[in-house]
Amino acid sequence: MSRYDPSVIEPKWQEAWAEAQTFRAVRSHDKPKYYVLEMFPYPSGRIHIGHVRNYTMGDVIARYKLANGFNVLHPMGFDAFGMPAENAAMAIGGHPKDWTYSNIDTMVAQMKPLGFGLDWSRMFATCDPEYYGQQQALFLDFLKAGLVYRKNAVVNWDPVDMTVLANEQVIDGKGWRSGAEVERRELTQWFFKISDMSGELLEALDGLDDWPAKVKLMQANWIGKSRGLQFAWSLIDGPDGFDRIEVYTTRPDTLLGASFLGISPDHPLARQLEKDNPEVAAFCAECRKVGTSEEALEKAEKLGFDTGLKVRHPFDTAWELPVYIANFILMDYGTGAIFGCPGHDQRDHDFCVKYGLPIVETFLPLDGEIDIQAAPFVPPKGDKVRFTRLLAGQEVQTGDEAVDAAIAICEENGVGHGVTKFRLRDWGLSRQRYWGCPIPVVHCDACGVVPEKKENLPVELPYDVSFDTPGNPLDRHPTWRDCACPSCGKPAKRETDTMDTFVDSSWYFARFTAPRAETPTNMAEADYWMNVDQYIGGIEHAILHLLYSRFFARAMHICGHLPEKSKEPFNALFTQGMVTHAIYQTRNAEGRPVYHYPETVDLRDGKGFLKDGTEVEIIPSAKMSKSKNNVVDPVAIIEQYGADTARWFVLSDSPPERDVEWTASGAEAASKHLGRVWRIAAEVAASDAGASDNDQALLREMHKTIDEVTKGVESFGFNAAIAKLYAFTNTLSKSKAGAAAKRQATRTLAQLMSPMTPHLAEDIWAMLGGEGLIATAPWPVADPAMLVEDTVTLPIQVNGKRRGEITVPKDMDKAEVEKLALAEASVQRSLDGAIPKKVIVVPGRIVNVVI
Repeated sequence: MSRYDPSVIEPKWQEAWAEAQTFRAVRSHDKPKYYVLEMFPYPSGRIHIGHVRNYTMGDVIARYKLANGFNVLHPMGFDAFGMPAENAAMAIGGHPKDWTYSNIDTMVAQMKPLGFGLDWSRMFATCDPEYYGQQQALFLDFLKAGLVYRKNAVVNWDPVDMTVLANEQVIDGKGWRSGAEVERRELTQWFFKISDMSGELLEALDGLDDWPAKVKLMQANWIGKSRGLQFAWSLIDGPDGFDRIEVYTTRPDTLLGASFLGISPDHPLARQLEKDNPEVAAFCAECRKVGTSEEALEKAEKLGFDTGLKVRHPFDTAWELPVYIANFILMDYGTGAIFGCPGHDQRDHDFCVKYGLPIVETFLPLDGEIDIQAAPFVPPKGDKVRFTRLLAGQEVQTGDEAVDAAIAICEENGVGHGVTKFRLRDWGLSRQRYWGCPIPVVHCDACGVVPEKKENLPVELPYDVSFDTPGNPLDRHPTWRDCACPSCGKPAKRETDTMDTFVDSSWYFARFTAPRAETPTNMAEADYWMNVDQYIGGIEHAILHLLYSRFFARAMHICGHLPEKSKEPFNALFTQGMVTHAIYQTRNAEGRPVYHYPETVDLRDGKGFLKDGTEVEIIPSAKMSKSKNNVVDPVAIIEQYGADTARWFVLSDSPPERDVEWTASGAEAASKHLGRVWRIAAEVAASDAGASDNDQALLREMHKTIDEVTKGVESFGFNAAIAKLYAFTNTLSKSKAGAAAKRQATRTLAQLMSPMTPHLAEDIWAMLGGEGLIATAPWPVADPAMLVEDTVTLPIQVNGKRRGEITVPKDMDKAEVEKLALAEASVQRSLDGAIPKKVIVVPGRIVNVVI
């Protein structure tokens, strides 16, 4: 070729890698293993440049480790179950399965031209019966081990879509898809016993040294360990069977500032009262229209219903407090009951002002007084305060010190006991939808809930379903739903709930080690390949996905599917930033925004115009979103510039943990640089052999580049590594070294660029006679001796003013340095024949001449 042509180069080398099976991972104890994994995508239809950045980062690490002699596992799959496929089926007709697999085909066709070093032979989708059949086997093992159970629970219920919604799917009290008012409903649900592992999951975070601190903090906060007091209030004249109300509080130091007792609308006492009191029933029904998330309750107006019942204060039986049903109390945290202390809590203060309840302080500032009736006194944790009650007269720090002191007093007086609790609740996995993994149990009138036999797995989803009617099609599919009991053989019904899609992504990393195994894992393969050495994904998955995966790894170990070392499945975690792009929008007749794809907008003088001349409004640097049409299709970029340009640009413009803005000008500049590298290599390849006095300088710079690029890749400093590669390219282009040194330097440049721009690197390697594929060539090693500078440049000052500089050998004698400095022409001009009074040589730093 006479010029750099990615459309020729890239398919050629992709074919060569495929033919050589370069990235096929096979267990071998002759090499150390390395498992790199990016969080797998949902097959929504097409990938965009944001995906390209994520997978390119993983590919750089995978290729680098391969070049360093590791046996690398770098797989790809698809997180394929979920509501979007059902929504598409309802919106456009067709079937979720067809929609999903069609999208997978499209996305694979987009990914392969990008040259990712993936072991495509291991690819699977979580909607493959072979995958979810093994997930069902795991469920049965967890059930046998007591790690999964069934109970009644209050859930978010969408009355239009007729399904349970996760808290995140409730937007302003409405279903995220239907827009219907969400109800709190009590249903029988399946749960994983993740709360039993709360302490272990929290403590193990300290050992995850290669995880971002912010992710560990987010997980710790979600698990939510707290120290508090559990005690009971005596209920006066309560319904039969209700003589006390248990409360757990993390603020026992405010116990003598209590004004009311509040219970959840789903508390057993509230449930009992609503049976006989229509007003209570109406209030509780209204409360249940709000979602169950803490955020939803926080935003809602704080409402209470005075039950007319009272409780006796545990420290003073003559002190009676009213019992309210309150809409801001969750049943599944603590005991579903709280005491309100309005003097030191804004929510309780608002509630007491609203309902005319007393407001009493339990502590005050060390100096001065406050008007507790006007606003609560809520000092920062750790501030010292002056207690007026319970710890009366003491100056104690708020927070742990006050809590511990208050618990001690309460225990001494027989008022409850100190306990440690966790905020983490058990994981409800039941979903009333079709496109998910069927829960493999059968309901039999004679035998109860019966696990399906493993030999009958997978319990496959039926294809012949209809989405014309809201709700779960499995409920109205008699030939699938109706079955024989695996235990007694009598007529029975299958469980029609399917699993939360978080289950699908909580163990896929383990399945990749043996994706065709007839059990969930092959222990020999799992023992070899696990753990994931480097996991890469977005910060949005920092809590639930990672927490559920950590639970699953422990549960799989208990059931014999993972080795003990894999209880923490991800050794290192990296959370990458997003790729952003400007949003281009106009307004329709109703004033609503209409979004336009970047390729339809002509940019001129900082403004954007459609083809008909309409000017668009530009919103700069926004997260890429299909709903805003500000996505960049990598296929279009590959067709215009090539895959290596896309890869190079998304790595070069910003540290990988930060966002990077995709611009057409940036892509064009990256393309021009890669073309320049190819031309330099072509010129070097055509030059005759020979040496030069400048060889050593070029080779020294080459070894510095090896050192800095290696450090950059090892530390995820890809942009810093690329900056060094830019600099070395300039050095190489200007070098007067001989052909042999230039060939060596250019081959090394290709090797260092190979993880980022693998196609270009392969072509240069071949052009310069490199042996085999550059993808499997050993990574270059910097010679320590070449990293040591032999010379040093010293500035020369005359009477404190800089007049010149000299470059001398590092170990030159002071007297020799002085002679050279005084002989420097600029110094001679400054001296103008005068004899210096003093010459001070500071070795390696400076020469000072005093006249």
